[in-house]
Amino acid sequence: LRPESRENEFSARIEEFFGANLCKLRFFMTWISPLSSFSDRELWAIQSLFKAHGNGNSCLVIVSNSLDSTEGRQILSQFSENGFRVIAISPDFDSIFRDTEAEAWFNQLRRGIIKPGEIAIGQNLSNLLRLALLYKFGGIYIDADVIILKSFLNLRNAIGAQTVDLRTGNWSRLNNAVMIFDKNHPLLLEFIKEFASTFDGNRWGHNGPYLVSRVVSRLNQNPGFNFSVLPPSAFYPVVWSRVRGLFQGPKDAVHSKWVIAKLRQIRSKSLALHLWNSHSRKLEVEKGSIIDLIRWNSCVFCNDSASRLR
Repeated sequence: LRPESRENEFSARIEEFFGANLCKLRFFMTWISPLSSFSDRELWAIQSLFKAHGNGNSCLVIVSNSLDSTEGRQILSQFSENGFRVIAISPDFDSIFRDTEAEAWFNQLRRGIIKPGEIAIGQNLSNLLRLALLYKFGGIYIDADVIILKSFLNLRNAIGAQTVDLRTGNWSRLNNAVMIFDKNHPLLLEFIKEFASTFDGNRWGHNGPYLVSRVVSRLNQNPGFNFSVLPPSAFYPVVWSRVRGLFQGPKDAVHSKWVIAKLRQIRSKSLALHLWNSHSRKLEVEKGSIIDLIRWNSCVFCNDSASRLR
């Protein structure tokens, strides 16, 4: 956790990339894992982004040390060589967090005053990084295991509910895997403040989905924040505990009807599909499964990585 200061190079590279490409939609991902973990599934997520938005509407910045390398650029070259606008840029945390509450928190973390806890610090840095990126630049953040099904062009200042209370119909949990916000949006600043003031590296989700849920619940009645909470069907049509069903092919006639009905529901109501990689990464894509049927409609190199997708 001693990133070398790159002064304003980080911001300059992002602004230059967005400016040169006249991007209508600015997408961000983060990738804090080794390059060896970047698989065909992540490549499919990128393909789905460009498939849903066409060649001229969208640009993607992946903030990552491992992908901002010779080998990483080689992996992404299949997109750039075909006119798709994607770049990997190593994070400069000092620059990204400057002039927010995250700056002091990060300095204390580096000095050992704040303990990272049992959960991998990279995961929590990713939680904070996505908030700061949207606050500083504005745009759309998506996790690398989110498959985009439809255009996000008409979305603005929105976050998705993961679950709802069946009794009241109100959301019960939000998620931070997909977020769309204007630059300097006040809700993002509240998220960053909450992260810095309540950080706990030992509780899974505390600094991510639970954080955005706490803040929105607290501020929901306050005027001036101007944002929407989209229903679970928008980004999370299947909860993590049932994600296995997306990968299973039809077992019999009854199951086949369920697959068809669920696929129809996702295609009609969902803008994206969160794959919950931590629970599904090792699952095989069975023939005739929902994932098998969706992947051929959300790829741009459909005879290549789609066929290799596990």
